[in-house]
Parts: sequence; structure tokens; C-alpha cells
Amino acid sequence: MTLNYHDVMTADLSPLADVSKAWKKMGDRFGELKTDYEKHVQSVLGNGNWQGLAYGTQQQYASATAVEFGAAKAEALAVASLLTDAHTELTRLQKAVKDLVQDAEEKDYKVDGSGKATYVGYDKLSEQEKYALHHDPDYSQLMVDAREKAQGWTDGIAKAVKAVDEADQSVKRALARATSDVSGDGIGFGGFNASAVGDLAKAGKPDPKGTAKTGGWVSEGDSEASGPGVGTSATGPNIGAGKLGEAEAHADLGRATAEGSLTNGPMKLAGDAEAYAGAKGSMAGGITNEGIQGEAGAFVGGEASSKGRADLGPVGVYGRAEGMAGAKAGANAGAGVEGVQLGGEAFAGAKGGLAGGADVGGIGVGGTVEGWAGPGAEASLNFSKDTDGAWHWKPEVGLSPGLGGAVGLEVTVDPGKIADTASSAADALGDAAGWVGDGVSSLF
Repeated sequence: MTLNYHDVMTADLSPLADVSKAWKKMGDRFGELKTDYEKHVQSVLGNGNWQGLAYGTQQQYASATAVEFGAAKAEALAVASLLTDAHTELTRLQKAVKDLVQDAEEKDYKVDGSGKATYVGYDKLSEQEKYALHHDPDYSQLMVDAREKAQGWTDGIAKAVKAVDEADQSVKRALARATSDVSGDGIGFGGFNASAVGDLAKAGKPDPKGTAKTGGWVSEGDSEASGPGVGTSATGPNIGAGKLGEAEAHADLGRATAEGSLTNGPMKLAGDAEAYAGAKGSMAGGITNEGIQGEAGAFVGGEASSKGRADLGPVGVYGRAEGMAGAKAGANAGAGVEGVQLGGEAFAGAKGGLAGGADVGGIGVGGTVEGWAGPGAEASLNFSKDTDGAWHWKPEVGLSPGLGGAVGLEVTVDPGKIADTASSAADALGDAAGWVGDGVSSLF
């Protein structure tokens, strides 16, 4: 969740310091438990009086337990260090935002609940001074200057808020990595992380995007993994930002994503995949000048998906595969300048689906089909615009008393691609006309 101005200004960061102390205390205690376990359990049973297969099995698990105690100490102390760094960094950046707002207000700029600055200095003038101002020959330019300077304060505040959000995301990455065990020691994957890093500057860095070039092909890729982990969040209402409120809770067993692409001139191959296991639930609602939106959903189980796309100039084809096992339910409704969304679903069991389609010059048509094993029903009608400016129409309906499925349609209209295709076609026609003209001229 991206932090906004209201989140930054109202956040209480003091608990981070208290929680850090608690994690450090827990880490020290895990170290004591490791010592006690090795001394009073592991070594006592290994005095030579007990032999055989049962003894060998017990010692194997005892060694794994001792390793996990040590790993638990390393993980807890790393988390304690990260929380201390987080408290220091986030407090510094939050203060920078508040100082900027205070500076703006001291210079007669009012900052609203969304971080927008407005000049109010002229409001302090007397009636006589206001009359003189309105009849000043430079009145229009003064108003323009006031708006431009207010926008400068607004942009500066937004930049400072973004710095807090980026630091918050860094803390999130660092904590996820510190509590994710990807080694085979101890009980194996999913135990405590003996290699946890407690330096926020190192552990919080974004995953590097790999780029390689072989011959005419350029490749790029990125991946991320996290879990297990639990968390909750709730915000709102924030009337200034048009947010009525939102809440989210999750208990993740694991999450992983990967994406990559190969490009060679006009040809591009791209794909990505993701997988999730755990439980999550959320609900949100808001009303802004761009529309009204509300949604709620819950899921428990596992799901995975992969998709790929191939483009050659204005022509492209795509495919997608999805699967899930578990239970899910949700509903959403919204309308605004970005489109209309309406839908609802409820399902328990397992399902798998395929989708595919093609587009030419910015207009695409495709279809989806799913097979269900378990009771459920869904219906949706989405007409929306994505961040690239393309419009999508995706009606879908499904029903399953025990065995069944769903079918859907996907229609995409991308004005940007249509314009590019038209421009390329015009250039080609111009070149062709030139060739014809040159040919005719050569005859004479």
C-alpha cells in the first residue's frame, strides 16, 4: 500500500523503538535456549548409553532443533536492528515533511489534508487593501505567481512524502527477507533465517533488474520472493483524498513473482509468473472527482498464474494460464472516468483456466475458459482503462454445482497503439507515393 500525505503526517512511529527492544530481548533469549538445549538435552542423550536407529533419528532432529534456536536468535536480532534503523530513518523523513509544511504555512500557504498548498496571504489584507489589489494593473500576474509558487510547495511536499513511502517499502522488503528462510539447514526451508541481515541500507534494496545483450537480443528480468508473514492495515476516512476507508489483513505462507523479456528490433517476447499461498482479506471504498469505488474480498488457499506475449510491430498474440485451490469470495462495484466495474464471485474447490487472443494495430480480441471442480458462481462486467491508456472490456460468467466452469470475452482498444499504427501507415504510404513519383519521372 502506497503511503499518502495523510498517512505520513499522522503516523506514530514511536512503537518501532519499543518493538525493536522486544525483538532484541527475544533474540537474546533464543541464544540462552540454544545453550540450555545443547547442554541439558542434546549432550545428555548423546553420552553413549543410548544406541540404535531411534538414537540416530533423535540426534538428527536434536541437531536440527539446536540449529533452529541459533537461527531464531540471528533472525530476531536482525529484525531488532532493522526496526531500529526503520525508526531512525522514517522519523527523519517524516520530520522533513512536517518541517516543509510548517515552512509553507509560515509563508502564508495553507496545506490541506491531501498535501495541496494554496496561498492565503491575500486573505489577511484589509478590505481597503483587497480593493487596491483587485485594481492593481498586475493583479492577474500576481494571481498566476501565487498559483505557481503554491504548486511548487505542493510538488515539494509530494516529493518528501514519496521519500517516506520509498523508505517504508525498503523496510517492508528488509523485514520480509529477514524472516524468509531459503536455506536447507535446520528443519529446512521455512524455518528461522540464520542469514538474516540487520542493516536496512543493504537488506532493503530493491531486487536488481538483470539486463543482458546477446547478439541482437536484449534480455531483462526481475524476481522477488517473500514469506511466511502476517500483517494488517487500516486507513481512513480521508475526506481530502476522497477515501472513505480501507482495511487489509493477510497471513502469507509464501509469495513469489518473476518477469522477463527478450527484445530484438520490432520483435518482443515477454512473460511473467506469480504464485501465492496463504489467506488474505480486504475491503475498501472511496469517492473522488474521478468516480466512486467499493470492493471486498477474501481468499484462503493457493493460486498461481503465468502469461506470455509476442509482438512483431503492430501485431501481437498473448496467452495466459491460471490455477487455484482453496476458497474465495468477493464483490466489487465502481464507476468513474476510468470506466465501470461490477462483479461478484464465490467458489470452493479447484479451478484451472486458459486465455488467449491477438491484437492488430491497437485493437485486440480474446477469450477465456475455466474448468471448476467444486461449487461456485461468478459474474462480472468490467469496462476500464489501464495505466497505459488502453481500454478493456471483459465480461465473464461462470456456474458450477459440482463440476462446471466459466467463459469470458476480452476486447482491448489502445488509442496510443492505434495512433502509432496510423502514423506508420501514413509514412509507408508517403514513401510508396514517392517511389511511384520517382518511377514516373524516370520515364521522361
